[in-house]
Amino acid sequence: MARSHLQRYSKIVFALCAATFWSAAGAAEPDLRRDATVEAVRRVMPCVVNVGTENVVESRDSFEDIFRQFFYPYHQRQRNQFSLGSGVIIDEDGYILTNLHVVQRARRIQIKLAEEAGGAEYEVEPIIGTTRTDVALLKIIPKKPGEKFNAVRFAKDDDLLVGETVLALGNPFGLGGSVSRGILSSKRRAAPKDNEPLDVPNWLQTDASINPGNSGGPLVNLNGDLIGLNVAVSAQGQGIGFAIPIKQVSEALAEIFTPETDARWFGARISPASSPLTITEVKTGSPADKAGLRTGDQILKVNGNSPKGFIELNQWLRDNSRQDFNFTVRRGAQEQTAAVQLVPLEQLIRQKLGLDTQELRGNLAQSFGLSPSAGLLVAGVEKGGPADQARITTGVVVTEINGKRVPDFLNAMELFSNLKKGDAVRLVVLVPQRQGNYLIGYREGVVSLKAR
Repeated sequence: MARSHLQRYSKIVFALCAATFWSAAGAAEPDLRRDATVEAVRRVMPCVVNVGTENVVESRDSFEDIFRQFFYPYHQRQRNQFSLGSGVIIDEDGYILTNLHVVQRARRIQIKLAEEAGGAEYEVEPIIGTTRTDVALLKIIPKKPGEKFNAVRFAKDDDLLVGETVLALGNPFGLGGSVSRGILSSKRRAAPKDNEPLDVPNWLQTDASINPGNSGGPLVNLNGDLIGLNVAVSAQGQGIGFAIPIKQVSEALAEIFTPETDARWFGARISPASSPLTITEVKTGSPADKAGLRTGDQILKVNGNSPKGFIELNQWLRDNSRQDFNFTVRRGAQEQTAAVQLVPLEQLIRQKLGLDTQELRGNLAQSFGLSPSAGLLVAGVEKGGPADQARITTGVVVTEINGKRVPDFLNAMELFSNLKKGDAVRLVVLVPQRQGNYLIGYREGVVSLKAR
């Protein structure tokens, strides 16, 4: 009787094991090739673009050695089209980050999407760049209204692990996506220096190959988050590459893309990588400061709407015809509100120096016999103000302020927003020379005064 039970039990166990075996054999086996690297590439590659330029202009500057190293002999040609680097889309409206040295010499810029994103080609407009960090921002000109693009996700500023696996992506020469894998060798490593070193003492170092044409493309972690912007390889070391860390990229982006790009003073910096968006700096005496915004405030809403990201928030502040904005922010555990009134830059110049100024554009520049963006035209002088005391008169053109050219309000913005009461201001001006009613030329002069 016991043997009979044992036999039946053995048959049941055998049947269950057989069923389990055949069920497992019939089920789809996991694809071992689809590891974290493959998934990260799948997420990021549609955001990577090839950057092509037309009519590269010769010049000798701090980027020459990088340019020669990456693009020789292509950089020696002076006409037709060139595929000079890569870029990465950071916003669904088509904003692209790349290296300034990739696009600085171009008269015309085009990009080509990755094959994973359709491979279409687009014209782009350069927004602005910064030589201090070698970061440039481009904007795709869409072919249809409301067109959207795949965008990479930013890593947190300091979320870097020495030894972690990193991926250098690019779209070199428009031939398709390129990926190389390595580790993050160092978070703080000086880039190779030559006669004119860039101000980049803390580039990331990696042994992931940064191939020719990958300059400007993304360096990402295995989460597919952007941790750096590929920029250079070391001529002295084998297999040593460098990337601008995401913290410097974010700081450069905060400088490049601000409400002040439309000559309106806001006076606060916002971190592009933070969520929710966080204020990282507030200039003393600025509209943001006067409204009560503080460093560390997390922006929840603007005029009752929650911004999707850094660029959308700046677009609201820059492009809206209104100049008053109600911010809802989180400070510590409390929510607070702040009413910000943006200040037009020409009003700021009037406050500081007692000058009414205009940008020299189009017909106005032509009527004064000057090239567009020659400087800021003095259209009025406040009686008794600093400019009046320095004997500046209407019709004078201000070309430099404290050693920096001011072809427009944008270039003058940071200079004026940093001026404090009593600060010395040195203006280079063009004074019109006339014979009777005829303008015969300009005499250059220097005027010194103090801001109020």
